[in-house]
Amino acid sequence: MEFAFTEEQQMIRDTAAAFLAEVSDSEAVRRAMATEQGYEDGVWQRVCQEMVWQAMHIPEAYGGMGLGYVELVAVLEQMGASLLCAPFFSTVCLGVNALLVAGSDEQRARYLPAIAEGSLTATLAYTGVSRRWDADAIAVSCEPRGDGYVLNGTLRYVLDGHTAGLVAVAARAPGTSGEAGVSLFLLSGDSPGLTRRWLPTMDQTRRQAELVLEGVVVGADGLMGEAGAGWPALRRIIGLATVALAAEQAGGAQRVLDLAVAYGKERYQFNRPIAGFQAIKHKAADMMLRAEVARSGVYYAACIADEALGGGRLADELPEAASVAKAWCSDAYFRNAGDSLQIFGGVGFTWEYDVHLYLKRAKASEHLLGSGAWHREQVAAMLLDQ
Repeated sequence: MEFAFTEEQQMIRDTAAAFLAEVSDSEAVRRAMATEQGYEDGVWQRVCQEMVWQAMHIPEAYGGMGLGYVELVAVLEQMGASLLCAPFFSTVCLGVNALLVAGSDEQRARYLPAIAEGSLTATLAYTGVSRRWDADAIAVSCEPRGDGYVLNGTLRYVLDGHTAGLVAVAARAPGTSGEAGVSLFLLSGDSPGLTRRWLPTMDQTRRQAELVLEGVVVGADGLMGEAGAGWPALRRIIGLATVALAAEQAGGAQRVLDLAVAYGKERYQFNRPIAGFQAIKHKAADMMLRAEVARSGVYYAACIADEALGGGRLADELPEAASVAKAWCSDAYFRNAGDSLQIFGGVGFTWEYDVHLYLKRAKASEHLLGSGAWHREQVAAMLLDQ
């Protein structure tokens, strides 16, 4: 594989950095944090109308740009660096991927053009209250009724679940467990029987919600794929989202290093910048190593994700590549954020500085879609199965 950006990819990355510096600076992030919605409509529409990022890897046949996962990851890295508050990850990395992997031609034709034009947001909900991220996390039940299904249960940790216009839901047949009996459905955000509640979390830059389904009726046209056989598709969707999240973490790991270095150059102690002290230099060097390795792992996983979406020969390597990237990036981001806070000292956790926002995002992202320890266990299990 060629691990160097093409001229077009470098342009996409540079343009993303410049645009986000304008619309997602510290002031904009703090304004969005103060709202229950979690983002500003004006910023989201600029993302959709000026940059058209929500359509980045949607096929051209559905009104998208038809780009690959490497281009998407390049933008996500910059979003992680700027703490962008927007329903981008939930819509593009969860909702769009669910439609691309498991949706029928009719479902894609119905929803992808609306997402591509910026008039529809989406998300994926599959985890219950067990705090698991594997197939056993699925607790919503689905029972056939007439030509459709009835869904009941509670979903947690649903990104932007309280505002999304479209929700892809994983449910299981009564009496099943593990990977058996899993089905995927598409629900409108205002479906009768669906109650949505925003859950305040430590990370104020990303919204999560609880969804309660009480007798929600889904027609046959809402079923994605084959009933009871949805886990392989869901596993691929989760793998794609895991790579995307790792890209955000890599961007954040680099940004907290940049913040620490800049502060170290302007903070004086004993009549010299603290950046000149050997202990600070060693800490910064370790932070840089973690950030560089994180970036390498993420872009390798992005190449595998491209194969997974296109049905290439390396598609089966997605779970392993995603887990390797997420395991390293989870640890690297949180460790870098902690070290950055140490370099800032006590002021790093005051409201005036942004370091504490990155630390909270790092901790929340570490556990979202599985912690580093959990993903290392997944890699070990895959190696034993080979």
